[in-house]
Amino acid sequence: MRRLLALSSATLLLAGVTVPAEAHRPVRVPGAEYQQVAQLDDLTTAGTVGSGHTNPADYAGLTHSGLQKHSGVAGVQIDGYFPDTSRTNTNHGWNHDSQFVIRLPRNWNGGLVVAGSPGVRAQYANDIAISDYVLSLGYAYAATDKGNTGAQFFTDGLRPGDAIVEWNVRTTQLARAARATVAQYYGHPAREVVAAGISNGGYLVRWQLENHPELYTRGVDLEGTLWTADGPNLFTYLPQAIKGYEQHSAQTIVAAGFDPRSDFLWDYHYTVYWKLTQRIYAAELDPAYTGSESDYDYATRPEAHKAIERIALTGRINKPLVTIHGTYDSLLPITQDSDVYNRMVERAGRSQLYTYQRVEAGNHVDGLVDAYPDRLVPLVPLFQEAIRTPS
Repeated sequence: MRRLLALSSATLLLAGVTVPAEAHRPVRVPGAEYQQVAQLDDLTTAGTVGSGHTNPADYAGLTHSGLQKHSGVAGVQIDGYFPDTSRTNTNHGWNHDSQFVIRLPRNWNGGLVVAGSPGVRAQYANDIAISDYVLSLGYAYAATDKGNTGAQFFTDGLRPGDAIVEWNVRTTQLARAARATVAQYYGHPAREVVAAGISNGGYLVRWQLENHPELYTRGVDLEGTLWTADGPNLFTYLPQAIKGYEQHSAQTIVAAGFDPRSDFLWDYHYTVYWKLTQRIYAAELDPAYTGSESDYDYATRPEAHKAIERIALTGRINKPLVTIHGTYDSLLPITQDSDVYNRMVERAGRSQLYTYQRVEAGNHVDGLVDAYPDRLVPLVPLFQEAIRTPS
């Protein structure tokens, strides 16, 4: 495990490009079925909430109130969607999936950050955690809804795993389109392309660097979801945690991989996350299962194994990657997720490309820091610093 390196101004400072305020360069996102282009005085949420160019519901609860705020970044925003047949994303009243947002700051530092949404949220989910921050540094920014959204995401596709397979396809599609759009708008390609994401968005970062490293310079993932066909994965620990909670057995929850010191978070996670997550991912990856969440036994579900093989990670990253994960994560326990991925990267012989940071008392969502300010450490500031600073 390598330590995060200090900021190097030589690597951070890129030759900037300033687009005059009166410039109205025509810009077309390659492959988009529909797009809207807007010149905005402020591309950050300080401006886009009022102008209707974001949706606060997409990012609700993901950051804590103490996170530094940013504003005053003028530029162009492009909202649109790629061709798709599913309609789970209702943003803009479009009722059309594969929606994206691309933001092009007037004062550009030469870089591009590409992100997929966490959980099953839509394209504006990273607007505070990632977009506001990277725009303040001068990066262009692009985000996708991953091709399907919401608790019914599993209805998209025909085969088990199709919806999650599409997440990777749509992220690749956006990265290619955003790179071309940036080159078209500013007159030359991005000097740096950073893949960044949280939770399911972090999974996308890992998958992209394993499968499409040619599109990126580096990546940063915060608590990326780990999918491995042989385990661990959500199905190997969530049913055990659910059963432990329902049987009032802390020992069972700890045995599933959760830190015993995170027990003050378990009520919330059982109520909000554990059962729902188990249910909707079983519907996606093992739709034949009809039992209760707590009785699910992954070892006896061969069809689920086959479905997860389609989306599994290998650890064979081909560009530098930083992973940050909290020890109190009460949805994706660190011992069953990033600790394992760290070993996968080592076995693949890619340790020289990997920086892994375990953060004591970090939880899965920073929104809970406001409820437990003396017990939880916010992770998004560390995530942002890793995006800013090449490892």
